[in-house]
Amino acid sequence: MKRKSAATLVPAAALVAMAAGLISCNGNEAKAKADAAAPASAGEVSVGVVAVKSMPLSRSLTLSSELVPFQEIDVYAKESGYVKQLLVDYGTRVKAGQLMAVLEIPELESQLHQDDAAIKSAADQVTHARNQVKQIQAQHNVLHLQADRMKKVATSQPGLVAQQEVDDVVGKDLASEAQVESAESNLSAVESQLDSAKAKRQHDQDIFDYSKITAPFAGVVTQRFANLGTLVQAGTNSSTQAMPLARLSEEDKFRLVIPVPETYVRYIKIGDTAEVNVPALNETYTGTIARFSVDVREETRTMHTEVDILNRDHRLLQGLFAEATLALDKKNNATAVPLQAVSQTGDQSVVDVVTPAGTIDQRNVTLGIQTSKDAEVLSGLQDGEKVVVSDRSGLKAGQKVRSTVVQLAEFQGPDR
Repeated sequence: MKRKSAATLVPAAALVAMAAGLISCNGNEAKAKADAAAPASAGEVSVGVVAVKSMPLSRSLTLSSELVPFQEIDVYAKESGYVKQLLVDYGTRVKAGQLMAVLEIPELESQLHQDDAAIKSAADQVTHARNQVKQIQAQHNVLHLQADRMKKVATSQPGLVAQQEVDDVVGKDLASEAQVESAESNLSAVESQLDSAKAKRQHDQDIFDYSKITAPFAGVVTQRFANLGTLVQAGTNSSTQAMPLARLSEEDKFRLVIPVPETYVRYIKIGDTAEVNVPALNETYTGTIARFSVDVREETRTMHTEVDILNRDHRLLQGLFAEATLALDKKNNATAVPLQAVSQTGDQSVVDVVTPAGTIDQRNVTLGIQTSKDAEVLSGLQDGEKVVVSDRSGLKAGQKVRSTVVQLAEFQGPDR
């Protein structure tokens, strides 16, 4: 029995030695855990803190809207006619000036033939009038020479030629001169008639050219309203319900019309960039603030703002939902604290600072830029000071606390 007891005592001693070794090896870790788990002394509370530090802060605004074409029009006919050729359909891409349709307008074709006949008739009259002017001018030249000679003879040799003969020749000269003037006037009149006929012909030709409907700008046809043989009415007459031929949308550039709340209007500047996310395409484009209305609408308290987006790959489509993120303000080196360290007391922002002596100092601070997680402190704090981010509901100024630096993720939720 004594041997058996001795045998059992040996392993027990070994176990004690091993336990002592383990305690010796992990002494520091166990002590640290024990210190952390030890209860605070009377009146002392454990709090989690983070250090105030400088960091880049920026604030942005995300607004949602739908993509709309930069330009979109319904293409109408200038003159009524039947669709003779239809060269576009849904999804057809056209260039500026490209032919989209041709109308058949028989009345204008007939009018052009009449204009051609009127021009020919007027041209013949002009030719005839010019010949008359030449003929009368030649006769006048002969009579004028005779009159000059008679007057010279009567002057140089008085009495050789009777005065009546001189007067008769001079009278014929003056009469022929009047005929020349009449013929020239008639020529001017028929030339004016020719010009008028040509102008009417050009006018009718211009109208007839409207039978060829072309694209005013490069784009894509998103709607087609007519078919071959359809009678389309002139789109210039408000008394008729004119039907457009097609709807044309510019697709190289899109507008994103966003309503900016009046609180952020002061940050909107022409030329600033905006990140435009299109969830349906899972892509982000860079847009530019191109224009805004320079007024705040009374009913919505927002300002009409447009962001232009280039559609180089033609993947953007009209009506797609998009989110525009506008950069409002940014600082590269801002003194910042987590938002959860800030309490609001009326209009005053307050943070709890743990002093080097381990007491609570409740500070009034002035805030600047605020993001979803952090806030810029314009006054009231300095870099390196410790602010409380754990529960502060029971803390009082001057209270003794035991602080522990914590990772911000332990207290922050997901980014909004």
